[in-house]
Amino acid sequence: MKITFLASAVLLFHSLSAQESLTKPFKDCNIDGSITLFDYNAKKWISSDINDSHVPTLPASTFKIINTLIALETGVAKDENHVIKWPGTTDTVKYGYRPDIYHDMSMKEAFRLSAGWAYVEMAKEIGKERYEHFLKASRYGNADVSINDPDFWNFGSFAISPANQIEILIGVYEETLPFSKRSFTILKEMMIEEQNEGYTLRAKTGWTRDGGKDTGWWVGYIEKEDNVYFFATRLIKDRKTVNPNFGSCRKTITKQILTQLKMLP
Repeated sequence: MKITFLASAVLLFHSLSAQESLTKPFKDCNIDGSITLFDYNAKKWISSDINDSHVPTLPASTFKIINTLIALETGVAKDENHVIKWPGTTDTVKYGYRPDIYHDMSMKEAFRLSAGWAYVEMAKEIGKERYEHFLKASRYGNADVSINDPDFWNFGSFAISPANQIEILIGVYEETLPFSKRSFTILKEMMIEEQNEGYTLRAKTGWTRDGGKDTGWWVGYIEKEDNVYFFATRLIKDRKTVNPNFGSCRKTITKQILTQLKMLP
């Protein structure tokens, strides 16, 4: 698998971590974090913090990327229009109060709205054994799904680093992960956030409040006519520290840096 090569290629990060231009957007948002990028044609890694690029944490809802593939591959979801039945209740202490998502919905809608309950319901059907199989085969994170909770991607010891996030995204783009062509086609369509004549941006956000910290992600890739650029942005703060822009900064920081590096117009 090409991912095997990339695991060692991570060591070839270009030393841009000290560049003020890459860290300024984080300072402007008054938040700690890092961005990790990969230029597909040049096979060049770029990071605002090389060390942080290799530190694993819970993936939160970015896990919906591979979770969607697993749900499709196992037949738990027939396609993107598969309807997940609202169970009638959810833990608002763990997930917050979001009445707009408390209804039956398709997997495609659950992905777009980041409706955690819907993927938790599918996870109960998939089961930990099948998850462990696909995660190990895909080399996704530490594959630790041992927590006594179906939502192991938001709570517990399951973890993935920003660099590994990009390795998985490359596997999605190249379709080299152990899933069918059909599953990749469905997922890629679901991941589209922006699409125009110049580029297609596929991505997923994530945010977990486990361990007394807010951990926020935005991961994805930009397909242009002549190249593909992969990114993984992660922000972390103590939950006691108030920052109302935490959620929006995930995309703001990423887009500023992507534009600066001419990966986005």
